[in-house]
Amino acid sequence: MKKVVLITGTSTGLGLSMTLMLAKQGFHVYATMRNLTKKAELEAAMTSDMTVTIKQLDVQDSVSVNQCVADIIALEGKIDVLINNAGAGFVRNTEQASEEDIKWVMDVNYMGVVRCTKAVLPFMREARAGHILNISSVGGLVGQPFNEIYCAAKFAVEGYTESMASYIQPSFNVKFTLVEPGGIQSEFANNVMEQVTQSGGMLDDEYLPILQKYIGGVQGRNDTGIYQTCDEVSAVVLECIQRENPPIRTRTSAWSNDFCKLKTQADPDGKQQQQSVIDKFL
Repeated sequence: MKKVVLITGTSTGLGLSMTLMLAKQGFHVYATMRNLTKKAELEAAMTSDMTVTIKQLDVQDSVSVNQCVADIIALEGKIDVLINNAGAGFVRNTEQASEEDIKWVMDVNYMGVVRCTKAVLPFMREARAGHILNISSVGGLVGQPFNEIYCAAKFAVEGYTESMASYIQPSFNVKFTLVEPGGIQSEFANNVMEQVTQSGGMLDDEYLPILQKYIGGVQGRNDTGIYQTCDEVSAVVLECIQRENPPIRTRTSAWSNDFCKLKTQADPDGKQQQQSVIDKFL
């Protein structure tokens, strides 16, 4: 019987890549997206040997999340793997960010993960089996200029995942993994300026020269190894899913490992910290 995988945010980029790669490996992938009018690219890339079901799911809407999960359970009786991939970047300093912007970033990137996890967890717990992978970022470990709101959301995802791994995994055999890419070519590298423009553009204030330096650095880092393809990151996700004892956290490239090494070198996969917390509290 094929393993059932639910992935959020699959209309483009990493979500689309993971859908195709996992389906090629024999998983039944439920590929979800907020707006089904954007499903054409995925449909065009699917082949006859893939088992992919496209469904509507808006991570900002609990009703939508719960209905999608209920539909899958009704059809399959299980969800083996949840990949919380849907998210959005945000480049804007705290003084310039509106409260509405901040709430939106936190809702999409953090609360969306919580809603989907909350929906699938009862079924995984009852089955005493399951794996929840949260697509985080090196920004969930290391704060970066003009990314404080986004990094805060990813830091929240990291703490949320670590906490659940400390008691749900050993008690109910539901595994948790944080996947921490650096940059992904089709997403971050091409979208930073677009996102700045959409959120109000570059304001002419004391932050402007610092922001210009940051933007210039983003555009000039293409040859440093920071940017991976979606398929390269997807391959790391696939390898995690296939492992009997997956890591709590994993970076997806040599660059991301080096970038985070001051925080991760003592415990690269998070397993020692997990066991330490279990030993101290349980």
